[in-house]
Amino acid sequence: MDHVSPKKHLGQHFLAEPDIARRIVEALRLPDGVTQVLEIGPGMGVLTGDLLQHPEYTTTVIEIDRESVAYLERNFPDLHGRILSADFLKQDLGQLFNNEPLSIIGNFPYNISTQIFFKVLDHRQQVREVVGMLQKEVAERMAEGPGSKVYGILSVLLQAYYTVELLFLVPPHVFIPPPKVQSAVLRLRRNDTEKLDCDEKLFFKVVKQAFATRRKTLRNAVKPFGMSAEVTTDPIFNKRAEQLGVADFVWLTNYVEKHRAGGTADFEPVVDEPQE
Repeated sequence: MDHVSPKKHLGQHFLAEPDIARRIVEALRLPDGVTQVLEIGPGMGVLTGDLLQHPEYTTTVIEIDRESVAYLERNFPDLHGRILSADFLKQDLGQLFNNEPLSIIGNFPYNISTQIFFKVLDHRQQVREVVGMLQKEVAERMAEGPGSKVYGILSVLLQAYYTVELLFLVPPHVFIPPPKVQSAVLRLRRNDTEKLDCDEKLFFKVVKQAFATRRKTLRNAVKPFGMSAEVTTDPIFNKRAEQLGVADFVWLTNYVEKHRAGGTADFEPVVDEPQE
């Protein structure tokens, strides 16, 4: 039989409901004149078939599973030359698409979904839109605002550069094999912030460090930057990371840059919040 067996080690759960596939594809908005669409992990091509019905953009797919690649080559001749047998997380999107603006879509494997979004952040000037299906709890975390217990690192970093919308939920029974959790479809659209009003590399470090000790106040969280008690008297330092929005973190980044001790920010925090 001409089919692909889902592989647990790749986190594969193939969508088997054409109506949901169509809704996901129809969620693409192609902002800023995007004409290139990259599908991550097409599997047996349930989204791919709908994507190829849209001549207004060019669809490319990237798939790490060689069995799926062979299936796509046999069943989607229109994709000839645009099936990449590779690991998305290891690709240079600028090189692959000549720095053209890009929309990304996919039924993302659960085990790498957060890594996919960190990769998107690395290419935020190029990736103008993402429409993806992932575990409901992870999608809710990305879309949540300040004050929520599930608001975290990716919430802040993504919302700094994208408008994040949770579009709809998807039940387990429409997948092969059914996952043990609910899924959700999320849409990211690049906002007007081409660059934050702060040192962006430091911004990423400050956000990660703030949530590394999310149960503590920011006064304790910023100590690894060499911030003494004398410079952390502003009321913001009485708050916890989950209480701060993007603008607050931009302010905090500028404050840390001004008052930190030299050479203390090159570290990777140990995050004690629930896994993103």
